[in-house]
Amino acid sequence: MHYESDDEVSVTLAGTDPALGALINRVGAISLALPSDPFVALIRSIVGQQLSERAARAIFARLSDTLDITPRALASADEPKLRAAGLSRQKSSYVQETARRFLSGDFDPHRLEGLTDEDAMSQLMRLRGVGPWSAEMFLMFALGRPDILALDDLGVRAQAGEMMGLGRPASREELIERAEAWRPHRSAACFYLMASRARSAVRR
Repeated sequence: MHYESDDEVSVTLAGTDPALGALINRVGAISLALPSDPFVALIRSIVGQQLSERAARAIFARLSDTLDITPRALASADEPKLRAAGLSRQKSSYVQETARRFLSGDFDPHRLEGLTDEDAMSQLMRLRGVGPWSAEMFLMFALGRPDILALDDLGVRAQAGEMMGLGRPASREELIERAEAWRPHRSAACFYLMASRARSAVRR
């Protein structure tokens, strides 16, 4: 996925929300590669839940160095290996149960293709350890769904609050209301908010 400030999606967003348009112009181009393996993407989302991006990256890197990120390897891994990579006992169990459900065919991400965003979210959250944030991230980053609102991403809400001049993170209700104007490109709007947040953090 690639966005430029003058492409159709970005221009449409800027036309419906001038403040977002100003942010888009500041951010410029952003590129996001869809992962080739949805299992890896889902495990990454589970690992990253309730962690900073830096901590999540570090733990996932250690996990990748320790084990192959495949359903078979994770399902059969000894818990001490998962814990040594930095996973909590609870997240270790989530990762292994997800791996077993992929192995058995009980969960197949391809079955999400014909579902609405809401139904796909519901199916994902039937996996232990996959909450709203993990489901949102998977639909946006792994499946490339164009109209997902990252309502449970604190960084998105913080940057939205700054953009809206609130002096604090936007509440869920405030973000939902503001994002109505972004349909059907709410994923792109969130990508821009995430990119702006990341670049602000680097400047600090």
